[in-house]
Amino acid sequence: MAVDTVDPQEVAKFERMAAEWWDPNGKFKPLHMLNPCRLDYITGQIAAEFGRDLTGALPLKGLRILDIGCGGGLLSEPMARLGAEVVGADAAERNIPVAQAHARQSGLAIDYRHTTAEALAAAGEQFDVVLNMEVVEHVADPQAYLTACQQLLRPGGLMICSTLNRNPKSFVMAIIGAEWVMRWLPKGTHDWAKFITPDELYGLIEKAGLRPVDRKGMVFNPVTWRWSLSDRDLSCNYVTASVKG
Repeated sequence: MAVDTVDPQEVAKFERMAAEWWDPNGKFKPLHMLNPCRLDYITGQIAAEFGRDLTGALPLKGLRILDIGCGGGLLSEPMARLGAEVVGADAAERNIPVAQAHARQSGLAIDYRHTTAEALAAAGEQFDVVLNMEVVEHVADPQAYLTACQQLLRPGGLMICSTLNRNPKSFVMAIIGAEWVMRWLPKGTHDWAKFITPDELYGLIEKAGLRPVDRKGMVFNPVTWRWSLSDRDLSCNYVTASVKG
């Protein structure tokens, strides 16, 4: 007879943490505010690359998607709801039980793992889409990291990569504004010196073996308190799409 090793108190603790991750007015409010903008771009690029109709039922069915740096699952869950097979990976071990708890609450089957892009690539994992959102500015070696992301893609696969531009405006907005004034993020969350310009990122992506096909800015409007995509303004947050082959 199998022994049930689940500790209900531990499960309850992680579920409380999951509720915090998913509280749109809690400490993860900045991600909740940005998420609709990110999802618009991600789903649009996937639909264009794979010929999917986003108005249909389960439009991403049959696609295997990797969400690197998945956190509590704010992107993994929408992808799963659209029918994709989703693997959520995070190097921060404590995020995985949190994401798993919320997925269970939501009735979603998502394969969350405490692992890295490099480890997944070494294991021979392959995906149609790699979501690489606000991660590359936190890694020690962006080139090696993006090369691992390329290795994780099947031929014809798509990588969506977002990060922050490195210029005086991004220092004011992302460091002084978001961390010091608004206190949306803990001080020290970002290292401005590790921000990457769009041209630098394109160079890194190309050297990794991918072909950049699109880039757009994600712009915050303090009047409407909303984010939107911009073809021209890549001065702070921006997102790119690249394909393999």
